[in-house]
Amino acid sequence: MAVPKKRTSKQRKRKRRTHYKAENVAVHTCPKCGDAKRPHRVCPTCGHYKGEPVLEVDVD
Repeated sequence: MAVPKKRTSKQRKRKRRTHYKAENVAVHTCPKCGDAKRPHRVCPTCGHYKGEPVLEVDVD
């Protein structure tokens, strides 16, 4: 069984892990109202999905 001879330093460990990052959230514009929304989801501003009203949204 392989056992490391030396302890891995914090710096070496952190250098190796610099590539583990969260990806940016994809954002599209709503074709109905033009606001930003996530793809394949109901628009939180106007309540439409694929051009059809799905949610009742109160406009203040």
